[in-house]
Amino acid sequence: MAAKVFESIGKFGLALAVAGGVVNSALYNVDAGHRAVIFDRFHGVQDIVVGEGTHFLIPWVQKPVIFDCRSQPRNIPVITGSKDLQNVNITLRILFRPVASQLPHIYTNIGQDYDERVLPSITSEILKSVVARFDAGELITQRELVSRQPTCGYNSEVAS
Repeated sequence: MAAKVFESIGKFGLALAVAGGVVNSALYNVDAGHRAVIFDRFHGVQDIVVGEGTHFLIPWVQKPVIFDCRSQPRNIPVITGSKDLQNVNITLRILFRPVASQLPHIYTNIGQDYDERVLPSITSEILKSVVARFDAGELITQRELVSRQPTCGYNSEVAS
């Protein structure tokens, strides 16, 4: 009699553990300041951007790809020529963040490492165009003026 009770408790416990594992694999969390894009094995990247919180997905069919949408700093060193053709070694510090509504497009076309692929080329070209307007002495003495130079109408919200 006691053996049957323990056997039924064991079966119930096993069923509960399996059900808990399935439910756990169907849930995912998106932390504050992050957004998620859902990759579906049958339909590809979905166009919806999932906000913060706990969400459901279809286990083994859908996979969340989490992006950090907070402003992040990045230092990019560039060696470029000044107006008087001297080599100038400059490190540019930028703050960047992706536009949340563009995350499916970013993930599909560039990938999750978009910052490592896009930012160095864009920032080095912009920095070179600004530094080429000044000679080496002006870069040191007119630092504030150099920092306030326009970046050729470039809008960082569109590209990131």
